[in-house]
Amino acid sequence: MANRFDYKGGEHESWLASRTEDIIEAHQPIVDAHHHLWIRGEAPYLLREFAEDLSTGHNIVASVFAECHSMYRRHGPEPEQPLGEMEFIAGIAAMSDAGAFDTRGVCRTAVGSVDLTLGDAVRPILENMDEVSGGRFRGVRASTCWHNDPRLHNAGPFEHYLLDDRVQTGIRALADLGYSLDVWCYHTQLPEILTVVDAAPDLTVIINHTGTPIMGGPYRDQLDQVRDNWQQSMQALAARPNTFIKLGALPAKFDVTDAGPPTSEQIAAAWGPWIEPCIEWFGAERSLFESNFPVHKNWMSYAALWNAFKRIASGASTTEKADLFSGAAMRAYRFALPDDNS
Repeated sequence: MANRFDYKGGEHESWLASRTEDIIEAHQPIVDAHHHLWIRGEAPYLLREFAEDLSTGHNIVASVFAECHSMYRRHGPEPEQPLGEMEFIAGIAAMSDAGAFDTRGVCRTAVGSVDLTLGDAVRPILENMDEVSGGRFRGVRASTCWHNDPRLHNAGPFEHYLLDDRVQTGIRALADLGYSLDVWCYHTQLPEILTVVDAAPDLTVIINHTGTPIMGGPYRDQLDQVRDNWQQSMQALAARPNTFIKLGALPAKFDVTDAGPPTSEQIAAAWGPWIEPCIEWFGAERSLFESNFPVHKNWMSYAALWNAFKRIASGASTTEKADLFSGAAMRAYRFALPDDNS
């Protein structure tokens, strides 16, 4: 069943193509630190579709696949069914490495889904994740968004998932095996990430989607309080050296009066006040830009999105830009580019 996060496809492509803009700093190497591939909803978004976005002018040299319940195994023990997603991205990566659709580096690394309530029993599953991914698996992504207000979408399996004793044991196994933890949660849950970080200072924790400040639903008229609470939590997390922040995937609210897709100027103006402080707090070396495609393709084009990030980073030094657009992602997910991409 389709939901609001599924890629629309079809006539939506024509809407996106109705507004184009020149590519800013087209030479800048970029690692897209967070994207999905799937077949669901009204249209598939697989390598061919992603390749069309990659071909719009930015210098995308690699990408990081983020779990999205795609291509799970249909049979076998339930805890092992997510292995199918890593098998899937291994195939996608092999196609890209072979030059399919004129791509390179797609799914260079990946984060998968593992039921951390299994506690210490996650260890063999994690090892299998690494094997079936062809060595591309880097860690687990925990989608834990949870709020008791029915107007908000709950992506987590249950409330306070990260604080569950079984999950804490599973996270300890992650750290012991050298894997990382991605977390997607609402800004109201950021203190729970802080508990995880402090309990496992040797674990790399990557906060998704700029900490997901809630700007609608019960908080629509409380944005100043949202920002204050978000800022307090984000600054505390930034003070821990084992944290990274993915920048992007904020609510898509733009003043578009002509029914066309937003420009990079509009995206940068809306998102800059949230992204720029994160870069200041975490430093460019722990801040990485993400597309969150195809989810955010529902509201903007790939070319405009990356132009917006370049506008936000326009005052950064050459070294800082190298970190923001590729270096921090390679550091967080522990990979290097082939010599021909350097």
